[in-house]
Amino acid sequence: MALITCDNITLSYDSRPIISDLSFVVSQGDYLCILGENGAGKSTLMKGILGLLKPTSGEIKYGDELVQSEIGYLPQQSDIQRDFPASVSEVVSSGCLNKCGIFPFLKKTQKETVKKNMDFLGITELSHKCYQDLSGGQQQRVLLARALCAAGKLIVLDEPVAGLDPVATNELYALIKTLNKKYNISVIMVSHDINGAINNATHILHLEHNDMFYGTVKEYITGEFSKKFLNINGGNNK
Repeated sequence: MALITCDNITLSYDSRPIISDLSFVVSQGDYLCILGENGAGKSTLMKGILGLLKPTSGEIKYGDELVQSEIGYLPQQSDIQRDFPASVSEVVSSGCLNKCGIFPFLKKTQKETVKKNMDFLGITELSHKCYQDLSGGQQQRVLLARALCAAGKLIVLDEPVAGLDPVATNELYALIKTLNKKYNISVIMVSHDINGAINNATHILHLEHNDMFYGTVKEYITGEFSKKFLNINGGNNK
């Protein structure tokens, strides 16, 4: 079933359209990778999906009992956020706060969720360490665990492997793919990594300033739209 349906949406800043007449669907179990150059509207689209920016026309519909506040989100990090002086367990637990109501205390089930996600991401032994003392790869695992604590059926990831070394990149891709394939968590990922996208995703949305593609990975790599981008990035086959 469709989790998110974008129906001819236009998203604008100061009355200037950034994305126009865009339509696509994310269904349960999909792994959608959003590609495109800087300025093509990727971050704008993320804000629309997360409810931070309303379409000036068209509609973003949430289905299959998806609750907007239960979309797990892993944002790009700033230098200030990397130096956040909190423990790993505190950062991960903050993902449950939307489910706590007016009382900012975790219930037993939420504590179990925190432990489960930290165990899955291999960061339990880091629980008492300060977040700012971790490596980049470890920090991304912590933020992914936090996103999973907030998520019901969908996680949204904004450039999750940016700045990571190849080993940490491959490990994070493998974890995200396991979440998608084994645990049926739907994924929307913004990325500049075309080869990473076609090796992991099920669907591609490629935004360009005057053009776009939406379809399966197979349709993307065999179609005309992607040829110049795959040539630039060395080509790939799935």
